[in-house]
Formats: sequence, C-alpha cells, structure tokens
Amino acid sequence: MEVPSSLRKEHEELLSMLERAMAAPGEVGEAARVVSEHLMPHFHREEEFALPQLGSLTLSGERRVEHPEKVIELTERLREELPRMLEEHVQIAIALESLRAAASRAGMEEHVIFADKLLLHAQMEEEVLYPTSLLIGSYLKQSLVTRA
Repeated sequence: MEVPSSLRKEHEELLSMLERAMAAPGEVGEAARVVSEHLMPHFHREEEFALPQLGSLTLSGERRVEHPEKVIELTERLREELPRMLEEHVQIAIALESLRAAASRAGMEEHVIFADKLLLHAQMEEEVLYPTSLLIGSYLKQSLVTRA
C-alpha cells in the first residue's frame, strides 16, 4: 500500500517550488524557510499514515485490499492525529501568508503562486483526502466485522 503516485508527485512539485523560494534572497527566503520548518514534518506524517490508504482505491473499485488490517491501523492513527494535522495546516497557512506578503512586496510572483497553490492543496486535503482516507478505513473495518 503506497501513497498514490499523483499525490507523491504533487508533494514533490510543491517541495521543489519551496526550495526555489528558500533560495530567494532576504525576507522571501527567510519566510520560505519558516514554511519549510512546518511543512516538511507535516508532509512526512501525511505520507506515513494519512495518504497510503488512498493507494487502495481503483477506478473500477474491484481490486481487493491486500492488508486491510494495516489500512485500518493507519486510519485509526489518522483519526487520532487529525487535530494535530489540522493545527499544522493553520501554522503552515500563517507561514504561507508571510511568504506570500514578502514575495508580493518583492515582486516575486512565482513565490506568490506557490503560496496560493500550497494553501489550495491543504484545503483539498481537508475537504477530500483526509475524509476519504478515514472513510476507506471505516469501510474496511465494518467489512471485517460483517464477515466475522
């Protein structure tokens, strides 16, 4: 069970954009480093227990989940960690607003776009990805109970 490649690639793209922002001089680079301090551990936790469940989804919905107990375990951890994950989104958003403002003042539109893109990514996680991961685990847990 792995994080879907599209999500991994999106994280990689966002991190690449962040690296470019951190390389910027002055206030922009400093603000980007603050974003990194919040974002890197958050992305690591997401890829550890919040997103792998999504790898069990298929367009047809017909593939059998090989290790449902592991998916359920990850889902329970996500459920426990969700308040922390959401608080991290708040901290990331605050840091992104600082980066966005600094980049705007410096006329560095590329970094303004990055900040907006990462804010949208976090919103999508809250509205779609996290709930879907939780739903997958709940469904599998119920399926195991029904079979027993």
